[in-house]
Amino acid sequence: MSSPPEPRIAGLVLAAGASRRLGRPRQLLPYGDGVLLDAVLRTARACGLHQIVLTLGGGKQAVRQSVDTRNCDVVGNPAFGSGCSSSIAAAIPALHPETDVLVLLLGDQPGVSPETVRRLVHGRGASHLAVCRYDDGVGHPFAVDRTVLPDLARLHGDKAFWRLLEQRAAEVCEVVVAGPMPPDIDTEVDYERALAALRKLR
Repeated sequence: MSSPPEPRIAGLVLAAGASRRLGRPRQLLPYGDGVLLDAVLRTARACGLHQIVLTLGGGKQAVRQSVDTRNCDVVGNPAFGSGCSSSIAAAIPALHPETDVLVLLLGDQPGVSPETVRRLVHGRGASHLAVCRYDDGVGHPFAVDRTVLPDLARLHGDKAFWRLLEQRAAEVCEVVVAGPMPPDIDTEVDYERALAALRKLR
């Protein structure tokens, strides 16, 4: 008896933010051997994903000139100022039609490792929605199966995905990931914390 086919997994890197609190494009902040978004895309490429979709908005041209976007399907989001959910909605039409699972990655959270993404994907089982349960709370990356994609396309506002998790709490699988939640970079303080964490790894 043949084994079932491997699920087709796509990654969506959300990098369309306007960086209002930071005052400069956070995607292009120096980080490691490149910039912040380079690190996130390296993680995505190392996970064995079948497709990587990258959403860009604020500073789109500068990002495309500075960041290696090879093997990424780049989607512009002209409504990036309305919140993260608009980027998700803009990206869904770019997904391969046979996508089984979508992993949501933040473009300003470089501390997420490929191991965490793989743990999330494999640990979700048959759950429709999965989140990472860190030592200090629940956070990205998230994973959803194809049945949730129509709901994602209808989201509005910056925290809409969190509201979806609340509405469908009975379907959410929390995958345990050891250690603290990797910071996402919204302020200069966040950036310094991320650099300090990177130095500890070197």
